[in-house]
Amino acid sequence: MSKRKPDHGLDRLLELDGLIMVIDSAGEHWVKFIVKKVEPSPERPHGLSYSLTLHDETGARLVGFDNAHPVSTGSGPGKRTPKQHDHKHRIRTVKPYDYSDAATLLTAFWVEVDIVLKEKGVI
Repeated sequence: MSKRKPDHGLDRLLELDGLIMVIDSAGEHWVKFIVKKVEPSPERPHGLSYSLTLHDETGARLVGFDNAHPVSTGSGPGKRTPKQHDHKHRIRTVKPYDYSDAATLLTAFWVEVDIVLKEKGVI
């Protein structure tokens, strides 16, 4: 039986649950955090259900990191849906995300937020 390493940033991530934060001076872009502890399962071995999202003035999701559903990889007849649920959304694309710990998740989220806001000329 393998022991999981401690997730030192987990308490900080859990504290963000329910937070909605406007992140630009015009008030047009905002982030939302939903983070809950759950029983570890094959889909969520880290015992965490999460959704970290960036939205624009219309409410459209521009960036999202979550584990609400499995994500397919590939296309056509070779397309596969693995059991892993961790993934990231960026505009219209969805790609698997390898969850390692809460601090890394938060860093990856904010990096993607910065990239998208720069691409859109917000920052």
